[in-house]
Amino acid sequence: MGYCAWAEQNERNRLYHDTEWGVPVHDDRRMFEHLSLECLQCGLSWDLMLKKREIFRRCFDGFDFDRIAAYDAADVERILRTEGMLRSARKMEAVIQNARCYQKVREEFGTFCDYIWSYSGGKTILYDGHDTGSVPVSNALSERIGKDLKKRGFRYVGAITIYSHLQACGIINDHDRDCPCRKRINGAWPTVRKRRDHEVR
Repeated sequence: MGYCAWAEQNERNRLYHDTEWGVPVHDDRRMFEHLSLECLQCGLSWDLMLKKREIFRRCFDGFDFDRIAAYDAADVERILRTEGMLRSARKMEAVIQNARCYQKVREEFGTFCDYIWSYSGGKTILYDGHDTGSVPVSNALSERIGKDLKKRGFRYVGAITIYSHLQACGIINDHDRDCPCRKRINGAWPTVRKRRDHEVR
């Protein structure tokens, strides 16, 4: 019985891999948390994001996007003063800006989940070859979504960040072929198989 290699790094990664990564998300608050973690991760390790996750949750009101959208400069300073927090004002401001943009997407589409899942027709994508380890850092789909989000005012949403987000929230299932999680997810949610999508390695 195989596991995705990165999950073996430590218990934090194993737990995240086994219970969250690739599981389809259809709740807007959880979707915003996933997106925010990916944005905060830019230039840093994912293990650090998992390690600081509870700090992020405390600083950002459990990733309640409506509350975050009302944050001001004083909140940015409060967050930056929090022990153990990342010291990037730009990233804190980006999360706040993204929350405001998130509200606008919800106004237009009903939910952010409806918006982003529309790119896959509501199904988890299984790309040919990904299950044998040929996984890119980005592809045409993540490029397209990233460009649209940027037009809507979102920050830190490049093609690589968005590809990681699509993996995390279950729009793309990139678990290893022999990973029990892949089989569990494919058995519980609708999937669609597609050819590789102009991928960037």
